[in-house]
Amino acid sequence: MVAAARAIETHRHDTLARDIYAEHFVLAAPASAGWPVRMQQVPDGDANPLWGRFARYFGLRTRVLDDFLLRSVQPGARQVVLLGAGLDSRAFRLDWPPGCVIFEIDRKGVLAFKHKVLDGLSATPKAARVPVPVDLRADWVGALADAGFDPAAPSIWLAEGLLFYLPSAAETYLIDTVDRLSTGGSALAFEVKLDKDLLEYRDSPLYTSTTHQIGIDLLDLFDREPRPDSAGDLGSKGWSTSVRTPFDFTRHHGRGPLPEQNDALAGNRWVFANKPRP
Repeated sequence: MVAAARAIETHRHDTLARDIYAEHFVLAAPASAGWPVRMQQVPDGDANPLWGRFARYFGLRTRVLDDFLLRSVQPGARQVVLLGAGLDSRAFRLDWPPGCVIFEIDRKGVLAFKHKVLDGLSATPKAARVPVPVDLRADWVGALADAGFDPAAPSIWLAEGLLFYLPSAAETYLIDTVDRLSTGGSALAFEVKLDKDLLEYRDSPLYTSTTHQIGIDLLDLFDREPRPDSAGDLGSKGWSTSVRTPFDFTRHHGRGPLPEQNDALAGNRWVFANKPRP
């Protein structure tokens, strides 16, 4: 779904982010082969809650996190870890500084599908790319170390669209582990949902259209336990944190979703954290 949104965003005349590989992932998977990859393929265009507003949200998120990564590596950090990398193609499409290494952690089957599609396109990464095929419920720390990750060097971490699928304890463990593996000069970005009751928005157009159009009930996938205050926890460990709404960036870029009634995006927050150098 996110790949389809990125494909649609790529072909917009006022695009926020370009991902030329996204549509190939969509078309290569039987479950999504008939989904739109251009807005012209959506009969009601931007009025469609899924392929209009929701897809634009993912386009905005892609742009904001692209900017975070490129900004964060400039001071000298050269290790980037994508937690739950999925169909992220940033290793191939962003202009990384020399010496960057992109570690992509995800399940073996997910990475194998991505490799098959990208190999078929003869895609070449713009940085050293190290797939780490491991489930985040397993010993991903050991797998990351075996792949060459150096905890003594600054690292940039990204958990995009991941944490709200995890049990609360798993989120806490992940954040604590990132802190433990990060030296000064490291940075982390992640997405959270602050809704007290996710079911309050069950009939939101974003959720209902996703269910009706592609058969995915996101609320059945989200973990509904009370969420930990991961931004606050990082602050107590000495990180500087900034918690922003997606709408902040809509206003900054002049395009993207704005608040509406019965809004499933109301509780979404993007957290940016930096661990100071000694």
